[in-house]
Amino acid sequence: MVEVGAVDPDVLAELDDQAAERLGTSVRFIRRLRTEGRIPVVKLGKHIRIDSTDLDQFITASRQEAWNDTRHDGAA
Repeated sequence: MVEVGAVDPDVLAELDDQAAERLGTSVRFIRRLRTEGRIPVVKLGKHIRIDSTDLDQFITASRQEAWNDTRHDGAA
């Protein structure tokens, strides 16, 4: 959990709507990420937000290289 004073409120994403829309996922998936501690959150009273920078870092960390049809041993 992040201290409120350490976060610029302009970079916070609404947890339920904006974060899910930005990732192209369901709100349920975002809540699971939060519950499992896989993405940091900022608690503002009873409201929970995700810092946009943390969301960007989650996206970057989740990125995988594309598959291609070439075999790793060099054979076609």
